[in-house]
Amino acid sequence: MDTFEAIYKRRAVKHYDPDHRLSQDEITRLLEAAIQSPTSFNIQHWRFVVIDDPELRQRIRDAGNDQAQITDASLLILMTADVKAWQKDPGRYWQNAPKDVAELLVNWMGPFHDGNEQLQRDEAQRSIGMAMQTLMLAAAAMGYESCPMIGFDLDAVAKLINLPEDHCIGPMVAIGRGTKDAWPKPGQLTLDEVIRKNGFA
Repeated sequence: MDTFEAIYKRRAVKHYDPDHRLSQDEITRLLEAAIQSPTSFNIQHWRFVVIDDPELRQRIRDAGNDQAQITDASLLILMTADVKAWQKDPGRYWQNAPKDVAELLVNWMGPFHDGNEQLQRDEAQRSIGMAMQTLMLAAAAMGYESCPMIGFDLDAVAKLINLPEDHCIGPMVAIGRGTKDAWPKPGQLTLDEVIRKNGFA
């Protein structure tokens, strides 16, 4: 499947075959694709929490408005990010770069983030978003359906997974073999409505 076909095919599917399992190789392939996503300063904030414990999945479903895909999909990934990743041995993000480039960016990383908690969180969430889209497009390319979800109690789920204090939580993504087609697209805005040239009038 080519990239454009995957983009147009990807839909938020809610119904999954609960007996289907992805192989470990397929899961690894999906996650290896996800980590190709861009991040600011190459920080790679994302931390992908793969939920494969059935009891934990049920508890997350209880905190997630009883959404069936949480327990029924073959794979459930909770998207989280390390908000303080920029502080943690930042040289490792540039270890394969030319020395002068690595020094420039590593030395710039601290002043850029330091003291700006909102920026740190925004960057972490942006990283989550880009990785999540890559993950869903990779799933589509492999013939699987996916569903991004934000309809859950963030605090309750954070507690269930023991989310560290310096991490933030993003959406969940369910991936698997769909058993029911998604609804027809409910309505796409036209390009005229969403494109502005050189700013807003």
